[in-house]
Amino acid sequence: MTPETSTNKDLVHGRDLYSKRAWGDAYAQLASADRTRPLAEEDLARLATTAFLIGKDVESAQAWTRAHEDALRRNDAAAAARYAFHVGFQSLGIGEFAQGMGWLARAGRVLDDAALDCVERGWLLIPQAIRAADEGDFGGAHALFTQASEVAARFGDRELTNMARYGRGETLIRSGRVADGLALVDETMIAITAGEIYPSVVGTLYCSAIEMFKAIFDLRRAQEWTAALSRWCEAQPDLVPFRGPCLLFRAELMQLHGAWSDAMEESVRAGEWLARQPGHPIAAEVFYRQAEIHRLRGDLTKADEMYREASRRGKTSLPGLALLRLAQGQIDAALASLRRAIEETHDRATRGALLAAYVETLLSAKDLRAARAAAVELSELGSGPPARLLDAIAAQAMGSVQLAEGDARGAIPKLRSSWSAWRDLDAPYEAARLRVLIGLAYRAVHDEDGAEMELDAARGVFQELGAAVDLARMDSLSAPSEATAGGLTAREIEVLRLIATGRTNHAIAIDLVISDKTVARHVSNIFDKLGVSSRAAATAYAYEHKLV
Repeated sequence: MTPETSTNKDLVHGRDLYSKRAWGDAYAQLASADRTRPLAEEDLARLATTAFLIGKDVESAQAWTRAHEDALRRNDAAAAARYAFHVGFQSLGIGEFAQGMGWLARAGRVLDDAALDCVERGWLLIPQAIRAADEGDFGGAHALFTQASEVAARFGDRELTNMARYGRGETLIRSGRVADGLALVDETMIAITAGEIYPSVVGTLYCSAIEMFKAIFDLRRAQEWTAALSRWCEAQPDLVPFRGPCLLFRAELMQLHGAWSDAMEESVRAGEWLARQPGHPIAAEVFYRQAEIHRLRGDLTKADEMYREASRRGKTSLPGLALLRLAQGQIDAALASLRRAIEETHDRATRGALLAAYVETLLSAKDLRAARAAAVELSELGSGPPARLLDAIAAQAMGSVQLAEGDARGAIPKLRSSWSAWRDLDAPYEAARLRVLIGLAYRAVHDEDGAEMELDAARGVFQELGAAVDLARMDSLSAPSEATAGGLTAREIEVLRLIATGRTNHAIAIDLVISDKTVARHVSNIFDKLGVSSRAAATAYAYEHKLV
């Protein structure tokens, strides 16, 4: 077989594999053919695409650059601009801002020098629109996406039409016109599944849409698009760029649905894929997700390590770290970090999560006035079907505040509404936490049977999930009432029980994963409330009142 025959065979095979989306094998065949005889532009474009999709960003840029130079030699300005656009757009996607902007500027100059009106003009509007949206200029971004849509219509480019449609939808949503925007974004899903969009752009649209749905608390669409992204990735085993984010989205949903072990495994897999793309912007999310699962399981030391690692890699550790400090009894530290973060945050999704944690922490600090104000703000962030998740969070916060204020009857409808929403979202952990609150509200209105059933149901879920911190709280709820326990808080009863076993303050700090200083404060409060002056007297009280 002559070298030329071998090259043609590799080329034909590579094209066939490309059409079947076998990206790794297609790249190998095309690269083999290219080494024997340089590929023509169309095949260079295939080589560049397959290289990008298997994580070879440098090789992809080199192939696009060669195609661009070939087009320039042929005086084909439109093709040269198109290839330059691909280099620039992919560079921006992997964080190489200067190179990306340089290539996009070159593409524009090539078209200007040729005074050419072509569809590539519309494609060059896309990164401009994305940049405007990222800067908060949603009106300007929408105008640019609309302009790109008009160019696409003139030249009959379905791919640009769909890209511009999605952009218009997202900017409408982010500017408050949620219903109008969702209609456009949903239509884009049809185009994706119909194969009307370039593979490297499909993954970008999936990830962008899922992040947006999370931002507007539209869990139903986030789940649907995550499932579609998973199927798309599974159909292309060699795919690298979007597999890590896909696995991370799946881990977050698994955690919500109570599959904590699966969520941990999925987040580990996400980290392994993201490691193939150094500097990926969401790599730090892996450590935050793992920290959350460790915190829920009660492994507070490991959770602390993971939150710190996420922070080192550029991911804010809140609200998770604040909830960890709350679980450790460090209420002041939790409040300080949450106040600071809320003052600095204006993003709706992030602010909602922070406010929910803030309400919980303020209630632990007995600051009911501030807790009510935060709950009111949380309820004003949004309402309606797309934001049902946010409505559930807001109802939970306000019901908790009313319960703490002594208005158990007023709290019950809100708590049950929140529980119903969490149940419908198949979120067992959150639903169980609501059942605890409902049980306490029933107890406050003297419905002991109802309270016992709610608390028992919650305990069963916590045991099944392995929610160690919540199980410890449940134990404190089974302790004697404040009237018979000298007005001690649940945490103080925990400390008193450990005092009665002969533990030192330092040993208690280790057991409860709190600081020695915090233990000393609890011991002082216990002595004051019980009217005793020694550990022996406190121990005697604990045995007398059957706290041990």
